[in-house]
Amino acid sequence: MIDESLFRQTMSHFASGVTVVTTALGDRLAGLTVSSFASLSLNPPLVLICIDHNAASHDVIAAAGQFAVNILAEDQEYLSRRFAMHDGAKFAPHSFTMSPNGLPLLNGVLAQIECRLYDKLPGGDHTIFVGEVIAARVFGGRPLLYYRSGYHQLG
Repeated sequence: MIDESLFRQTMSHFASGVTVVTTALGDRLAGLTVSSFASLSLNPPLVLICIDHNAASHDVIAAAGQFAVNILAEDQEYLSRRFAMHDGAKFAPHSFTMSPNGLPLLNGVLAQIECRLYDKLPGGDHTIFVGEVIAARVFGGRPLLYYRSGYHQLG
């Protein structure tokens, strides 16, 4: 089996966009920074996110049965860092709006994707949540990138 540190170092060479996944269960808002996000299918429109079993938002996403993917813009590293924290206030006043579907959507992002939970699959120490896209919005701009354990912008 491959050494965990070598695997982590190798995977850091894959550049990815940065997202914040948000959800709500009653009055409880939950969210976390997620780099494991991908389009899965066009028909039906499906995306997937991979969430660590120990993440506070894991069980909230499962119980809520829906989630939103907020694709961050190049000037939103602060949001990625805020939502990567385990504690603290992640949802600052006036930094998000609630969608008609009851999901918190972050302001100023490149795009938003709202999903209904379609399936969940085991993935080692993560759960693979498959979401059926029920709404999407594109605002445009330039993406925040994550590469070799640091944040970057397109050149």
